[in-house]
Amino acid sequence: MTKKPWYRRKARTIPLAALALGVVAALVWTLSPWPAALLIRALFESTANKTVAEMEPYAPKDGLTQFLDVEYGASGSDTALDVFTPTGGSAPLATVVWIHGGAWISGDKSNVRSYVQILASHGYTAVALNYTVGPEATYPVALNQLNDALAFLIAHAAEYNIDPDRIIIAGDSAGANLTSQLATLATNPAYAATVGIAPAITKQQLRAVILNCGIYDVSEIPNAPGIGGWGFRISLWAYLGDKDWSNTPGGEEMSTLDDVTADFPETWISGGNGDPLTPGQSEKLAARLGELGVPVTSVFYDQAHTPSLPHEYQFHLDLADAQAALASTVAFLDRVSR
Repeated sequence: MTKKPWYRRKARTIPLAALALGVVAALVWTLSPWPAALLIRALFESTANKTVAEMEPYAPKDGLTQFLDVEYGASGSDTALDVFTPTGGSAPLATVVWIHGGAWISGDKSNVRSYVQILASHGYTAVALNYTVGPEATYPVALNQLNDALAFLIAHAAEYNIDPDRIIIAGDSAGANLTSQLATLATNPAYAATVGIAPAITKQQLRAVILNCGIYDVSEIPNAPGIGGWGFRISLWAYLGDKDWSNTPGGEEMSTLDDVTADFPETWISGGNGDPLTPGQSEKLAARLGELGVPVTSVFYDQAHTPSLPHEYQFHLDLADAQAALASTVAFLDRVSR
């Protein structure tokens, strides 16, 4: 019997091996959020780097004392924070604590450093926080870490010119979602009991919140169309640790829209007219808070507004609308911190 040439035998073997690898790859992508989550993270980090470069020219070059990479927990850089406070002062100042975004699976405190420095230059102590993102950790690890960070800042207030009775929590995108959770923990005891976290800050200490382009109701995400909807579903799978995340307790607890009360702190909230999240998230929360009698400063735009303002437009400081939003934010801080 004549043997087939080696190249013919190999030609049959390669497709079988490729098929096997394809099946394994498909199973991995179907059974684990890791591959897609890391792809989304890479895309987010690329965009974040460009936004950071756009903000940097507007950050103050001097006049601030900084404390970088202060560890508030035991998880290294994941539980670290940066503090910026006006140089030469010793009196405790109203303090803005900023939680970065990144779809719960990416981001770093350095992404918001310039913006936080700008706020500090207006006479505030300002803090940028890190937390462990998914899939490395799942809900509610990040929420517990951020609550611990607030406890750390209050305990070490004198070291960083922090007035523990004048705290403003702020966040962008996923960070705004986490901000809303921390504020709800502090103002709704029933919610805190459900989540199982004792709030580190009281409602008297929490003067206000700032919410940029956040997510406050994840019930619409399972049916969200297009690549954006797919990305959110992967991110929430990675963050909540369950492919069927919409039916988990964490999926319910993240949706603060149904848990805010009349005790929720005074709020500054905004979203761009080109951000698909604005109508069903930021505008919906602003309306709900208004119904409850919570003072709300909202900055929204007509759909016809030009230029069309994207997700997290507030950080694109080359835009006049971003500068106006920053001025509105500072005016809000000046009023609520008195």
